[in-house]
Amino acid sequence: MAFWVQTFLLVNLITSAVRGRVEKELSSECRQFLYMQTPPTGLEHPSLRFICQRYNKRTRYLTLYNTVDHVPVYSAYTFKRSAGEKCVDVPWMYEPQLSTYSDTDEMQPFPRGYMHMDFEDAQAVLDDYTNAVLYERGTLNPEEHQDEPDDKASTYTLTNVVPMTPDFNNRVWNKQENIIRKRLNNYCRGTAYIVTGITTSGKMIRRENMNRVAVPRYIWSAYCCIDYDNNAPFSERYKFPSFAHYGLNEEEDNNNNNEVVEISVQQLKEFLKKTTFVEQNFRIFVGDCVSPGSSKNK
Repeated sequence: MAFWVQTFLLVNLITSAVRGRVEKELSSECRQFLYMQTPPTGLEHPSLRFICQRYNKRTRYLTLYNTVDHVPVYSAYTFKRSAGEKCVDVPWMYEPQLSTYSDTDEMQPFPRGYMHMDFEDAQAVLDDYTNAVLYERGTLNPEEHQDEPDDKASTYTLTNVVPMTPDFNNRVWNKQENIIRKRLNNYCRGTAYIVTGITTSGKMIRRENMNRVAVPRYIWSAYCCIDYDNNAPFSERYKFPSFAHYGLNEEEDNNNNNEVVEISVQQLKEFLKKTTFVEQNFRIFVGDCVSPGSSKNK
């Protein structure tokens, strides 16, 4: 798969150019977006970099980014209660932390002209999606899960974006994002930690005869909310303190009834071990975000 099978020299050339806030080791500032301040394990690879996604002088969320496949492996964020409004007139942005030509560690709007060629080796650019008629930009940390305008705006960076088919993005995945938003709005009393990620398919968006952006096969997501409403209806209560889901990133046809599958975090973990290249110690949340003595442990 394109995600893992890369030339070691190419990886070294790209990652040696990385500067600023992008690091192999995760800073304490970004651990606030992770349950028990601990990132998912079992996703180690030389091409991966943590990005503390900064916008308007604040860190907004965390992304693990693949600088070779030019897609996020996952974005991790804390859910904010909202009515699901969308931003208006927010420009798409890039990540200066993946550029050797920037002195800022905050995401910036794409420059006009061809200046993006200075940093496209390590990340996707708008031109990669311009003629990709089969795919559109889908965000892993969706603005519908944020409340403040700046938090919403910060989701509009291509380091938080993967190629999704229009049907899957607009009909399937967005619907599930709204289901999760309403569930956490209504029944999560404390902080909800969400990790949304991908598995790669081997397909790539090509531009100028070059492989540019990996196309996900599956999009997956899991949330963890320890402090929840114990009086919630059982149909919702059993989905706490944690639950997960995944979907196939394809257009629906006669042979493919493309709907989201909701499962436990433990089941998602085992599913991902079988469908993508993760280590055997792969884990999304510490202890799978299961309370001691819970029936989910049994």
